Amino acid sequence: MKLVLFDCDGTLVDSAGLIHEVMRHSFMAFGKPEPAFETTKSIIGLTLDIAIARMDGKPHADDEAVAMAAHYKSIFRDVRETSGFGETMFDGMRAVLDTLIARDDILLGAVTGKSRRGLEIILEGHGLKERFLFNRTADDCPSKPHPAMVAECCAEAGIAPRETIVIGDAIYDMQMAKAAGATAIGVSWGYAAVDDLWKAGADAVVTQPADLLAYIH
Repeated sequence: MKLVLFDCDGTLVDSAGLIHEVMRHSFMAFGKPEPAFETTKSIIGLTLDIAIARMDGKPHADDEAVAMAAHYKSIFRDVRETSGFGETMFDGMRAVLDTLIARDDILLGAVTGKSRRGLEIILEGHGLKERFLFNRTADDCPSKPHPAMVAECCAEAGIAPRETIVIGDAIYDMQMAKAAGATAIGVSWGYAAVDDLWKAGADAVVTQPADLLAYIH
């Protein structure tokens, strides 16, 4: 058996537009300049309060960053429903997931800086909740690149890290995977530069979802 753990934002779904719109509203609500889109993209994958602190030029999540994270969560649903932005699955990803779901030697899970509710909304929306059995979120573990998300999924599944593959678009995903002793596969369609994925320890970087299947055997 192998355990395949997917990052969510930037790997399974394209949610950068939505995340940036909520960030923009959150920063404005606290009297701060609107962040640049590239700044928002650079922190996707981190736990929310840590991400906001970095965007605001702070070394750690202080009380204000925590308050901004709470505000972000409070307005997320309304912005999602009214902004026109969504969380569309990347082209070709559904076919890859269907192929993996059909295999009896593969277990699927997610490791994400989203809240558990945020992840469940996406999995439910794409009909995947019953297929992603081993999931860890910002509500469960320290922020990436800490290895806890991967380690806990492995322990729950009863599968060793060496038999586990982590797939993600961020340097934090690669660093987390390697710290946990798992295989790290980067994807080029997300929010980090390919060179940065290699530098962060990626064992492979793929340019389209179908290419993932060559590394899951």
